[in-house]
Amino acid sequence: MPPTQESRRDVFRRIAQRPHTNWPVYDSTPLYERDSPDGLASDIRTVSQAWFKHDAHDSVEEFACALPLAYFRLDAHDRYARSTRYEMDTLFRMFVLKELHGWEHETALLEYLDSHPELCGRLELGTVPDQSTLWRSWNERFTRELRETVRKAARTILIKAEDAGVAVPREPERSLPPRSDNADESGPDNRAILDNAGTITEHVSRAVFPAFSLDRGDGCEIHENAYWGLQTYLGLRENLAANEGARSFIHESTRERTPLGHAHRDHIRDLSIPEIREMYRQAVRQLIDEVAETEEFFRAGIVAIDITEDDPFTGDRTGHEDEIIGTKENTDEYAYQWATVQFVGNAVPLVLDARPVRMGETRLEIVEDLLDSAENLVHVDNVLMDREFDSQHVLEMISQRGLSYVAPKRMQTSEKAQAKRLLQRDQDRYETDRKLHLGKNEWHETTLIYRQKEDSEHDDHRQYSVFMTNCGSGHLTEYGYRWEIESGYRSIKRFMAATTSKDFGLRFFYFAFACLLYSIWRAVDLLVQVELTGEYEHSPIVTADNTLTLLKKETGIG
Repeated sequence: MPPTQESRRDVFRRIAQRPHTNWPVYDSTPLYERDSPDGLASDIRTVSQAWFKHDAHDSVEEFACALPLAYFRLDAHDRYARSTRYEMDTLFRMFVLKELHGWEHETALLEYLDSHPELCGRLELGTVPDQSTLWRSWNERFTRELRETVRKAARTILIKAEDAGVAVPREPERSLPPRSDNADESGPDNRAILDNAGTITEHVSRAVFPAFSLDRGDGCEIHENAYWGLQTYLGLRENLAANEGARSFIHESTRERTPLGHAHRDHIRDLSIPEIREMYRQAVRQLIDEVAETEEFFRAGIVAIDITEDDPFTGDRTGHEDEIIGTKENTDEYAYQWATVQFVGNAVPLVLDARPVRMGETRLEIVEDLLDSAENLVHVDNVLMDREFDSQHVLEMISQRGLSYVAPKRMQTSEKAQAKRLLQRDQDRYETDRKLHLGKNEWHETTLIYRQKEDSEHDDHRQYSVFMTNCGSGHLTEYGYRWEIESGYRSIKRFMAATTSKDFGLRFFYFAFACLLYSIWRAVDLLVQVELTGEYEHSPIVTADNTLTLLKKETGIG
C-alpha cells in the first residue's frame, strides 16, 4: 500500500529521535554540500533504514517514489542546459526503480511502467518517456557521480528492505562489486590489496569524517578537512606533537592553507567532551552502515569493556587530581584513563564508543554508559569484562538488560580456600552457584567457575582463576576473545598524537580520534578482504600503516 501522511510522519519522527543521527546531512556537517552525491547516498541510507521498519511500508517501489530528494541539488548534476520535459527528480526515481529490478535495458522499465499506470501517477509522469529519451538521460544528461549514486541507492534500499523482511524484486549483492577480470585468482597480491584498499579508504573516509565538525562558522579560509588531515598526520608519526607536526604538514600537504599547531589545538580545546563523544558515535554509526551491507559483518556480537591508561604522567597534577587519577595497578604513578566498548570475537573489532574516566565515577556508571552507546549501534549478546568490573551491581545491571556476561573474580578468602581444596584433589575445573548481596535483602545469582591455569608458575591457590557468568560454562571459552581489546589498545596508542598538555578535552580527543583511525583501519580491512576473497579472516591483510597513508592522501596530505 502507498505510504500515508501519518506513516511518513512516523518515520521522520523516529529518525529525529535517534540519538546519533542528523538528517539531512547537509544541515549537520559543513563537509557535505547540497550537491554532494555522498550526502544524498547517506540520506537515503538513513531514511530507508527507518522506512521499512514501519508496518505500513512493504514495497521498495513505493519507497523509490518517496525518495528524500527535496534537500539535494540535482540540477548540479544535470548536463543539459536546455529546458526538458522530464524533471531530474522524476528521472532519478525511475532509474532507481530500474536498478531495484536489475533490468539492463530501458525497454524493461518502460514496459513495466506501461502496465502499472498507478506507479506512473506516483512518479508524477504525465507521459511515459520513450526508450531513446531514457537512454540519453542516463548516458548524457546524468553525471557519472549521479549514475553511481543511483546504483548505490538501489543497493542500499534492497538491503534495508530485505533486513526488515520486506519482499524485494532481486537479491541484493551484500559484498562490494566483483573484482576485475584480470585479478589474480590464486589470491590477492600486495598490489591488488593496495589498489582496493585505496578505493575503499577513500569511500569510507568520505562517509565517516563529516561526522566531525569544529563549528568554526562561515568564511574560514582553511578547509575543515585540513584539521582532520593534520590529526591523521600526527597519528602517522611516533611522538609527534601538534606544533612540530603542523610545520612538517605544510610541506607534505597538497593544500594551499594548513592550520598552525596552536590554532589546531585551540579549536579542539573548544570542543566539550560530550560533543567529542557525540561526533565519535556518529562517525562509528556511519562506519557500521558501510560495513553492515556485507554478509561478513556481524551486527549481533560480543563486546568487551575495558579501561586503558595513557602514558604515566610525571608533571605537577595540581588542579587536575580528578582527571589524572593513577594507574590500575597498585603503584604510586598517575595517568589519564580512558574506557572503551569494542567488538571482539568473530566480528570486525570496531571501537563502538570511548569515554574518559574521572575520579569518583563508579564502574557501574561507566559500564552502563558504554552499554547504552553500544546497544544504540548494534545488537549486543555477551559482555566480557576485566576483574575490576566484578561488582555485583555491574553484573546485575547487565543481567537486567537481558545480556550475558563473563568476568573474572578477584579471589577473596572463600575463593582462595576453595582453590586450595581443588588443588589437593587435583581437580582442574569446578562450578558452583553463588548469590551476591545487592543490599536490602536483594541478591544477584551468578555461577562461579574455577579453572586451573596451564603451566602456572605458582604451586598454591594462584594456579586457579575464578570467573563469574550468568550464561553457563559453555561461554567461558569466549573470554579468550578479550585479549583482542588489549591488542587493539596497542594499535590505538600507536595512532595517538603526542602532547604534554593537561587539557582534559584535548587529551581525550587525541585518544578518541586514534580509536576512530583504528576502527577505520579494521573496517577497510574487512571490506578489502570481502572484495578480494569473498570472505573475512580476523587477521588483517591491510596494514595499519597502509590505511593511515591512504587516509592522509584522502584528507589532503600527499
